Amino acid sequence: MPDTIDGLPLHPLVVHAVVVLLPLAVLGVAALAIRPSLRDRFGSLVVGVAALATVAIPIATSTGEDLEHRVGDPGEHAQLGDTLIWYALPLLAVAVALVWSHRRTRTDGEERTGKPGRGTTGVVLSALALVIAAANLVQVYRVGDSGARAVWDNTPAASTRGPGR
Repeated sequence: MPDTIDGLPLHPLVVHAVVVLLPLAVLGVAALAIRPSLRDRFGSLVVGVAALATVAIPIATSTGEDLEHRVGDPGEHAQLGDTLIWYALPLLAVAVALVWSHRRTRTDGEERTGKPGRGTTGVVLSALALVIAAANLVQVYRVGDSGARAVWDNTPAASTRGPGR
């Protein structure tokens, strides 16, 4: 895979896919966990967004390693970036589980109670989904913040110029 597109490093371009898609997946999973009635309409979309975000993470990691060879070690950012996939995979799994469990209960006739996905299993799964979603938001923030600090805190031009110069 090329490490630049028209002279621009590929990493910042790919990272934006993760920065947009992963929080969208988090919001979608949270919505499905809180409102089971949304699972029929938006469940497949949320699973798709979570899958795209999960696939984009190793690409971002790979392009980040390519960029590291050109500009130097980003320190903590690289280490944190390597952990993000371990947050996204459970998010994808819980998104699939929310949709699957909803469809399963619908076919088993439990939806007739008027409370789809609100049995003990549904409540536990929803609570787990919210915890995993929150952990993903925290981790994507930590990775992004460390990346921004690696770029802006260590840039010689930024440190030698004062504001407005």
